[in-house]
Amino acid sequence: MMIHPQFDPIALSLGPIQVHWYGFMYLLAFVAAYALAWYRSSKREGWTTDMVSDLVFFGALGVILGGRIGYVLLYQFDEFLANPAYLFKVWEGGMSFHGGFIGVALAMIYFARKYKKPIFTVLDFIVPCVPTGLLFGRIGNYINGELWGRVSDGGYNWLTYFPQAANADSALITTNPALQSLMIQFEDSYLLPRHPSQLYEAFAEGLLTFIIVWWFSSKPRPRMAVSALFMLCYGISRFTIEFFRQPDEGYQLIFGWMSKGQLYTLPMLIFGVILMVLAYRRQQYDWGKYAA
Repeated sequence: MMIHPQFDPIALSLGPIQVHWYGFMYLLAFVAAYALAWYRSSKREGWTTDMVSDLVFFGALGVILGGRIGYVLLYQFDEFLANPAYLFKVWEGGMSFHGGFIGVALAMIYFARKYKKPIFTVLDFIVPCVPTGLLFGRIGNYINGELWGRVSDGGYNWLTYFPQAANADSALITTNPALQSLMIQFEDSYLLPRHPSQLYEAFAEGLLTFIIVWWFSSKPRPRMAVSALFMLCYGISRFTIEFFRQPDEGYQLIFGWMSKGQLYTLPMLIFGVILMVLAYRRQQYDWGKYAA
């Protein structure tokens, strides 16, 4: 087991300019998305580099605005009411996938209308490029030492002591003295071993989902099927890993086990199943030998 390295939040300093790790991860995410979208455009008719540039630009706006607004409204609404300026403190971390997903969906609707393309033609084109952004984003969460996992007594080698969770750990030890057998002292705090759930999510929501959706989209599929598979892969990954992630502070688990993240993910899973069924019933193709 290891103690979280507590990385310097500043990744790069150039005179008065400071680049935070979280911002750097988002930059990598957008660069990766553009490169992958450009590659896909070279393999598809009806897509140009100008379209790709607009698509990634609108998508980036949707991610940043939707992700931040979604996080603040869904997870930190009390903080927002007490300090509305908190909404703009993006460098402190805190982005909601579900808010970002809605933001990107709205941006893609605008793009589809601008270029007169069916919305799911656009979504099927871009969603295989999305998981790499999730990969970098979750790595950013880990570097920031935020969104840590639940306490575990499993003794696994990869469990991590998060100094950033010192207050939460102290509260747990106070209410459950049996946890004292797991704690270590670090500086002036006592820490408990936790799952590095940020890395679990980076692997499942990011790398694994990318591999599956990219492979699936490499061959002609019915319109909506690629978008549906992305929703299912992300939804299953997120829903599963929430069992290892620390629930939001002050949130009462539904039925004693369902977290807020799982609750927000359920509609995505349901919608993904519906879309997949509709896709294979309608059999509409945007490219390949079956394209109209």
